[in-house]
Amino acid sequence: MSEEKVISKTKEPITIDNMSRDLIKLGIQRGDILIVHSSLSNIGWVCGGAQSVILALMNVLGDDGTLVMPAQSGDWSDPAEWENPPIPKEWLPIIYENMPAFDPDITPTRGMGRIAELFRTFPGTMRSTHPQVSFCANGKFAKEILEQHDLTPQFGMNSPLGKLYELGAKVLLLGVGYENCTSFHLAEAMIDKMPKKRMGTALMENGQRVWKWFEDYIYDPDDFDKIGQSFEENYMIHQGIVGSANCKLFRVKDCVDFAKSWLKENRFA
Repeated sequence: MSEEKVISKTKEPITIDNMSRDLIKLGIQRGDILIVHSSLSNIGWVCGGAQSVILALMNVLGDDGTLVMPAQSGDWSDPAEWENPPIPKEWLPIIYENMPAFDPDITPTRGMGRIAELFRTFPGTMRSTHPQVSFCANGKFAKEILEQHDLTPQFGMNSPLGKLYELGAKVLLLGVGYENCTSFHLAEAMIDKMPKKRMGTALMENGQRVWKWFEDYIYDPDDFDKIGQSFEENYMIHQGIVGSANCKLFRVKDCVDFAKSWLKENRFA
């Protein structure tokens, strides 16, 4: 969405203070562990942009809270599977040989949005070491959440999602829908019938840059909206507005447990 269109849909500038009030009204509390999926343009015209959104979230969570966001880097995947756009097949050996190793300090996110990309660079923010689906966190439990992130299954219990599940974290969908709810992938990783495929990435191993092949589940968000709609019919969740954005707030454990049952009854029936 263009900035001009965002301005035309915003009644007045959205500030840190009024976003903070909206977040508190939604149900976010000091000390919460919160994973956020967001769309800056859907919040409206924010005075200070992504920086103000992050500051509002951190202000509401306080010193005892922990803010988490996805920091996925889809460019660090098998180029043979790239479709938007595809690349010439004769390029593949060159990429396998020359793609730099994932570096949590500098490798950019892809498709995560401006808020998540800026959060990656915030003072005190840490990042997990998975070369494709890392997470960033800032706050009291950041180190505990990020210190273990297995290469495969990348969204399993030995990932930041598993830690969020165990720690009683909450999910905030800030202007986005359930198709962005990464926690549903943890439910997929709990299903024995999930299909698998070969994946590849460039990473550091024993001090050397290598192209690493591994096997993981074929994660599929195509039915996440259906899971979310059914989830709302069975669980009480918090819904409200932050700025101009429609928002949903719920517990990671609740949505994962529900999604696991839904997947067994529907996708894998």
